[in-house]
Amino acid sequence: MSLGRRWLAGAVGVVVIGALGFGAWDVLVSGSREPDSSGGPLAVRRLTQEQYRQTIAEFFGSDIKVGGRFEPDVRPENGLIADGTSRVAVTPSGFEQYDVLARGIADQVIDKNHRDALIPCKPVSSKAPDDGCAGHFLSQIGRLLFRRPLTDDELKTEVAIAHAGAERLNNFYGGLGQSLAGLLDDPNFLFRVEAVNADTHQLDAYSKASRLSFLLWNATPDDELLAAADRGDLDTRKGLARQADRLLASPRIEGGVRAFFSDMLGFETFHDLQKELSLYPKFSLQAQQDAQEQTLRTIVDLLVTNHGDYRDLFTTRKTFITRALGPIYDVPVTDVAGWQPYEFPEGDPRAGILTQLSFVALHSHPGRSSPTLRGKAVRELLLCERVPAPPNNVDFSVVENTDNPKFRTARDRLTAHRANPTCAGCHAIMDPIGLALEDFDTAGEYRTTENGAPIDASGKLNDVAFRDAAGLGQVLHDDPAATSCLVRRVYEYGVGRTPEKGEAVWLNDLTRQFAEDGYRIPELLRRIAVSDGFYRVAPSADPLSPAKTASAAVPASIDTIQPGSH
Repeated sequence: MSLGRRWLAGAVGVVVIGALGFGAWDVLVSGSREPDSSGGPLAVRRLTQEQYRQTIAEFFGSDIKVGGRFEPDVRPENGLIADGTSRVAVTPSGFEQYDVLARGIADQVIDKNHRDALIPCKPVSSKAPDDGCAGHFLSQIGRLLFRRPLTDDELKTEVAIAHAGAERLNNFYGGLGQSLAGLLDDPNFLFRVEAVNADTHQLDAYSKASRLSFLLWNATPDDELLAAADRGDLDTRKGLARQADRLLASPRIEGGVRAFFSDMLGFETFHDLQKELSLYPKFSLQAQQDAQEQTLRTIVDLLVTNHGDYRDLFTTRKTFITRALGPIYDVPVTDVAGWQPYEFPEGDPRAGILTQLSFVALHSHPGRSSPTLRGKAVRELLLCERVPAPPNNVDFSVVENTDNPKFRTARDRLTAHRANPTCAGCHAIMDPIGLALEDFDTAGEYRTTENGAPIDASGKLNDVAFRDAAGLGQVLHDDPAATSCLVRRVYEYGVGRTPEKGEAVWLNDLTRQFAEDGYRIPELLRRIAVSDGFYRVAPSADPLSPAKTASAAVPASIDTIQPGSH
């Protein structure tokens, strides 16, 4: 079967309209019923590079190398990469890269170093087809890769591919490798294709398992979760809650929390981060790599390990430091390698994740800081507010010229720039926030002057004044918009789209409960994971839309590529 036909047949066959019935059930505590939610459209979401690599390591082992390039992930304007995964297809050249990845992985699985551990049966002859052994392996691995059992027709097709390949190559494992490469090329693996129960307008059990696992672990469902879907457990409140609690109790929840905040904070842009090393020699490549890890460790320690209040991320003085970060933070680090906990003393200008390198360095220019970029990041990433793009004809020369003796500080330069009425409106909502972080240069080092002039780090956020970065953190801590934004972002991350209007009441209630729970992330994740609204599909959604979308993602030229051919 050609690869193009495999894609089309697989995509159409994935949406099975069942009649399992999710049922109406009350949410979480006290028997109170959650507000109605309209639900949204079905989604077809391409695996991210991290999810792809993690899946291969989980099912085949960490020593299986994943070599090659991936189609780039896409971040929509003022959104998440998780949202962008439902807006992308695979280009012909991109698919060829996926095919290279698939062949390389399959070749390693069937080689003499791995086959005995990874293939749960031995053929009668290694030089001839063995449909029984092939079917046993392909049924097991196909269920894990597709995140649902293979249909009878799918399994027959895969066994036939393995049989034909074994005959042609006189090698059972060679034929099996061709079928495995085809599974790894299949849209049912590369895309998370959702299916709906048309009677209840809920996702089917396997789609629920996938949403639940990717929300909490950023990973494909494990065998136990798929077994729960097999039994219909995920179509009852009790069964769904049992699985959600199991996933939340696992150490893997740390990986899920890290993945969400990496997306929310835009950490993929670290790959393109540059600083003028002649001006900022302490900002080494290792410091750059450690910067994002520092923030993620801070987040996990506060929110997961210590079950803390989300808002305290903006005020906490506790963090972790490495030898590469020490010189920038002016903190002595005794450990030659690794991380050591550190708490900035009361009164220190460092308080909250906004004063860490991952924020101030990421939202700056290579050779100078940027109150505008930093203020924009606070508005968009942490408050879910869209900031319009500047007009194409704006003159930034006043802001960019840091040598002008008339405007020695960023505040002076931005004040002059805002004299242009075209610029004043947008800068008014960004600059007063970002100026609070001017005590930190583009590489994150603390300073009190710029060009010999004292820095004024005072500002306002939504008419609430503050004097410095610590004050900004406290204002964010107390701003209800920050916590409502977090709830919205977690939901967007879980469903891979922006919320519909008909979901607003449910999300508002979720935000209220988040406050009642003390702004604890595990409680928020659980409420979403066991809620009716998280799995609801809009009644107007076309049940076949995932198949249509996945089919449209198939490049027309793919039909010329043969799976597993060398």
